[in-house]
Amino acid sequence: MKHMESSLSRLAIRVPWVLLGLVAAFCVFTLAAGCQKDEKAGAPGPPAVEVVDVVQKDVPIYYEWVATLDGFVNATIRAQVTGYLVKQNYGDGDLVKKGQVLFEIDPRTFEAALGQAKATLDQSKAGVELQEARWATAKANLARVKPLAEQNAVSQKDLDDALGTEQSTRASVLAAQASVAAAQAAVDKAQLDLGFTKIISPIDGIAGIAKAQIGNLVGPGAVDELTTVSTVDPIKAYVAISEQEFMKAAEKQGAQREKLPLELILADGAVYPGKGEMAYADRQVDVRTGTIRVAAIFSNPNNILRPGQFARIRAVIEVKKGALVIPQRAVTELQGKYLVAVIGPGSEVKIKSVKPGARFGQLWVIDQGLEAGQKVVAEGTQKVRDGMVVNPKPFGAEAPAGPAAAQTPGVKPEVKPQSKPEKR
Repeated sequence: MKHMESSLSRLAIRVPWVLLGLVAAFCVFTLAAGCQKDEKAGAPGPPAVEVVDVVQKDVPIYYEWVATLDGFVNATIRAQVTGYLVKQNYGDGDLVKKGQVLFEIDPRTFEAALGQAKATLDQSKAGVELQEARWATAKANLARVKPLAEQNAVSQKDLDDALGTEQSTRASVLAAQASVAAAQAAVDKAQLDLGFTKIISPIDGIAGIAKAQIGNLVGPGAVDELTTVSTVDPIKAYVAISEQEFMKAAEKQGAQREKLPLELILADGAVYPGKGEMAYADRQVDVRTGTIRVAAIFSNPNNILRPGQFARIRAVIEVKKGALVIPQRAVTELQGKYLVAVIGPGSEVKIKSVKPGARFGQLWVIDQGLEAGQKVVAEGTQKVRDGMVVNPKPFGAEAPAGPAAAQTPGVKPEVKPQSKPEKR
């Protein structure tokens, strides 16, 4: 009996270990089967990419230049006489009219100078009258002595004295008249200086913030001007363009026999509603930069545009007929070369080198390397290789083309981050 109980005890001890071994073996078998199934199901397929067609269309070629706005006329207002500023008759930034008094200088000194000049003039006029009376007497005396001298009724000395007196009094009259002219000039100068105490605007325009305060001593020797008045309607925009661009624009304008229309793009990216035109070019090309300064004119009825603003000027120089265009994101730059992944027969990728031209919106003109109707990879270019088979799908995020960023190859475009060519 005891032997039987001992055997049962040993059997009870062994059973859990056997069961545990069976469970472990079952788990290993199941895991191995699952791994084999995963290996068979996980075979990778062709990578999915998004493709677009190479489109052929007429593309306008835009040139863009950085411009600086300036007033059509800028009048620097300075004091022409020295004195203390006693009044400012306009508000800073106001529209002012031609002839409007902007500042006033204390006039008392100049009023006194004018009074003194007028007194000197009166004194000179009185001197002229006195000398003219003496001359009249001398002439009458000479007229009386001459006949007597001919009859030897008076001596030759009397005749000479009368002649000398007449000549000297005539010279005195001329000197007195010169004094009157000088005194009149002094009066005019004093009158002019008194007028300069009222500083007026020579043009219609916008007056800037005054740089002199009431009570300041101002004058011609002052370093700073009092203010500046600018005519801003119309307003000028200065650009520096290359010789080649200038010649092409001149040819385009000459062919059209009219002014080349210009667009102004403001700092916030908005296109100014008014069209402009080229007004004039500088007389020479800058030998240091190879550019020529050109001025364009834009209407500015609401005075929105102000001198000193930066903007961009854009013009359509030509229209490229039948150009091949693809999204900029489909082009990859590698060590100075531009590459495009073309989808061939059997969805096989062929990496081709292309020659890009002008940008048109978010599209890029391809001058060489592609044909119309071909499909190129627009999304997923970073995961394709030459000869790889892919799963092409239509590109669903293609941005519409527009002239907002159209540029020539020689002008660095402004491209959004998602539109920049990907680096390999």
